[in-house]
Amino acid sequence: MELQYHPQKIEPQVQNDWDKQQSFAAKEDLSKPKFYCLSMFPYPSGHLHVGHVRNYTIGDVIARFQRMLGKNVLHPIGWDAFGLPAENAAIKHKVPPKDWTYQNIAHMKSQLKSLGLSFDWSREIATCDPDYYKWEQWLFIKMYEKGLVYKKKSMVNWDPVDQTVLANEQVIDGCGWRSGAKVERRAISQWFLKITDYAEELLKDLAQLTDWPEQVCTMQTNWIGRSEGVSFQFAVDHPNTAPLEVYTTRIDTLMGVTYVAIAAEHPLAQIALSLNPALQPFVDKVKQMKVAEADMATMEKEGQATGLYVIHPITQEKLPVWIANYVLIDYGTGAVMAVPAHDARDYQFAQKYNLPIKAVIRPQDSTNPDLSEKAYTEAGVLFNSAPFDGLSTTDAKTTIAQTLEDKKIGKRETHYRLRDWGVSRQRYWGAPIPMIECPHCGTVPVAEKDLPVQLPEDVTTFGQGSPLASSEDFLHTTCPKCNSAAQRETDTFDTFIESSWYYLRFMCPDQETKIFDERVSYWQNVDQYIGGIEHAILHLLYSRFFHKVIRDLGLIQSDEPFKRLLTQGMVLKDGAKMAKSKGNTVDPQSLIDQYGADTVRLFIMFASPPEQSLEWSDAGVDGASRFLKKLWRVVADHVQNGHLQNIAQVDFSSMTLNPQQKALRRKVHETQKKITDDYERRFAFNTAIAAVMELINEITKFNVETTIDQQIYQESLEYVVLMLAPIVPHITHVLWHMLGHNETIMHAQWPLLDEAALQKNDVEIVIQVNGKVRANLIVPIDVEQAYIETEAKNNEKVAKYLEDKTIRKIIYVPQKLINIVAN
Repeated sequence: MELQYHPQKIEPQVQNDWDKQQSFAAKEDLSKPKFYCLSMFPYPSGHLHVGHVRNYTIGDVIARFQRMLGKNVLHPIGWDAFGLPAENAAIKHKVPPKDWTYQNIAHMKSQLKSLGLSFDWSREIATCDPDYYKWEQWLFIKMYEKGLVYKKKSMVNWDPVDQTVLANEQVIDGCGWRSGAKVERRAISQWFLKITDYAEELLKDLAQLTDWPEQVCTMQTNWIGRSEGVSFQFAVDHPNTAPLEVYTTRIDTLMGVTYVAIAAEHPLAQIALSLNPALQPFVDKVKQMKVAEADMATMEKEGQATGLYVIHPITQEKLPVWIANYVLIDYGTGAVMAVPAHDARDYQFAQKYNLPIKAVIRPQDSTNPDLSEKAYTEAGVLFNSAPFDGLSTTDAKTTIAQTLEDKKIGKRETHYRLRDWGVSRQRYWGAPIPMIECPHCGTVPVAEKDLPVQLPEDVTTFGQGSPLASSEDFLHTTCPKCNSAAQRETDTFDTFIESSWYYLRFMCPDQETKIFDERVSYWQNVDQYIGGIEHAILHLLYSRFFHKVIRDLGLIQSDEPFKRLLTQGMVLKDGAKMAKSKGNTVDPQSLIDQYGADTVRLFIMFASPPEQSLEWSDAGVDGASRFLKKLWRVVADHVQNGHLQNIAQVDFSSMTLNPQQKALRRKVHETQKKITDDYERRFAFNTAIAAVMELINEITKFNVETTIDQQIYQESLEYVVLMLAPIVPHITHVLWHMLGHNETIMHAQWPLLDEAALQKNDVEIVIQVNGKVRANLIVPIDVEQAYIETEAKNNEKVAKYLEDKTIRKIIYVPQKLINIVAN
């Protein structure tokens, strides 16, 4: 038996045992309750960082704990392997993205294994594997047949040199991040999924997600952005021009409109350009600007008058039309009615361009709102709005909406901020979109028998445009309908597609003839999902959408994919988020090599609650290492002293225990009760570890003299080892055998709570003399006060302070203290 803890020696041995026994391979078993634990799968960047370690350790602790509760646990892992970073690396290093990706997967897999994570590697998937993306192509075709897929022109950031679409974050100072070319805003045809068809259900079903963080549900609610308002038309004061359609949630402010604003790409802007070519420089400038929400919120509002006018639907007043940079063609109708007095954005614009500001809503207790510094955006009473003066904002919304409907130029509608999901990417390293363009049949989906549409994998040099568009073998095909020569779609899927349904494929990853089989019925849904708060909106929303579509295809029965969600906080160092760009990253592999995986896991779980940020501390890692060494030493001493006991058949309830023995058993089972709740309900792993540390301190104070002492000591150590097993699985694996168990701790049950041990038959009373503590007294919990007074006065440590003194009074706080006042 080793008297010293050597993690570098034991951890590879334990991991080898797990591999040999296939300890974590999940099999469907109807005799057990199932538990599906899933951490958001990683992008194979090549190296783990501490954020990865935290995310996957949290999931591993939960999975191991649920397994100890007797549940059949599915805990899979895979790789979110498509995407732009691999393509960029391939450009830089002139290697195929496939080679770069799989090299990284191999390295990261070895790192994950070194952490002792209980993944079922037999279910490993990589989204760049044709066996995987074949089925998402199949899903896309089914969505197309269901009317959930369409193609339309959409504004994008276009790099004219690289001939590709850029994400907003790839546009730096108006230029492409790689080419340096001036980026253009260009309308190109793209594929969309009609997520808006599910907007109301996505919003309504958030009520089912009672085990999701409230913050995440709020973020999704705001992103979906349900609003009730009115769509109506302004007649345009120009011959043969279609009316201008707008939508507003503040129809009560209609009488305060002083101008209308349109997007630079709006058809009315094109008419204005034809009449006034001098607008062209401004239109071009607006088309090149960033359109990310953060940019829109902070950028300076700019515009130009078009020279066109619209007619107010009630007053018949002519209102100027402006092109404004804060109006987006892809949001709403691409036009807004501007009410500067009652909208902050319109107020800024009107102040800048000296446009009229007409107040039409006032507070209940005021004649006019104060517009000297900002717009008045609260509810109130209408004025300056004949014939609607005196109406409350609520009543005005109803009355004005009805007026527009009676005029047949408006109608009440429910709108959503949520836009349809554009899934086209003009990039190479992604799943090909399974559509064909035929000169005779138009757009046609690939025949199911011809799936997957495989991505050519031998591409090594590219960077200007997608190589798929110039690959003769890939591009040219035949139409599935008429067998005529046709061309494949050369766009690839947004990588959010792969991550929107991967959790379902883990349930049957080896199924070759259909997307899912009966195993999905057993495992659905994910019982616990773990990942970063940065995925709170898009990834989770897209996954929820896919789940509902797959349900409507009759492939699953549930409404939501993830029952419970845990969003872990960031890892910080010196107060800043760890990042390569900041040069403050910590290599987890070097820590594993130095301290062992269990030490890293223990520190990660002890340093902070999982939902909060974790401040990295080298001293904290040292502290975790010292604790594990202490734990090993305590168990080794127990074994070396010959105190091993088989307590399986021991009935402590039949024994008469002394106060010391009762106190330790009570502490053990109080700790078990707390830690069970910490693991199962609260995810407070840091306080669970603190409770075990406190228990270890009590154990080391326990005097072992009798066989019963040895049995209680044995029980205490076994409970410690079992309660730490989900967090530090390697050391507990070995200690469990050292404590005399032949079976592996993998097959051990979570320790049981002995309610009887929690009962306090005795109580410790603090004895004070004139307010100063002089002794402690252990007495039966139901003893009379007179007995306690007598025992206190006769206590040898107290008696000397009462010599030659007169007791004036005795103050007794039941079951806590007794204070003898004497002089």
